[in-house]
Amino acid sequence: MANAINWFEIPAKSFDRAKKFYETVLDITMILPFEGMKYAMFPVDMQNGEIGGGLVEEQGYEPSQNGAVVYLNGGEDLSIPLSRVEAAGGKILIPKKSIGANGFMAMFTDTEGNKIAFHSMK
Repeated sequence: MANAINWFEIPAKSFDRAKKFYETVLDITMILPFEGMKYAMFPVDMQNGEIGGGLVEEQGYEPSQNGAVVYLNGGEDLSIPLSRVEAAGGKILIPKKSIGANGFMAMFTDTEGNKIAFHSMK
């Protein structure tokens, strides 16, 4: 097994609000792969082994601060996307902190109430 994670999905109560939050914080454009479905994919190159995920508003998907935590790639320095979290409607729970040889992490809640984290090496 090359990766423990193959795909992730972040639940949303308001798809448009959540999509805007992640596009703003990560400075990306999410991909809408399914017509008529409230589903957006984070940019990913799966042909080169990258791990991807999506944002979904659908019955059975409930935002939560409990359970597993998804760590999003914070880029070269997670301080950059983290600096956009609160202005985009989220809340920082754990500011950027060192995790030793494993780099840095920070944790926040998104506009939907999900607990999400960033990781970067700087």
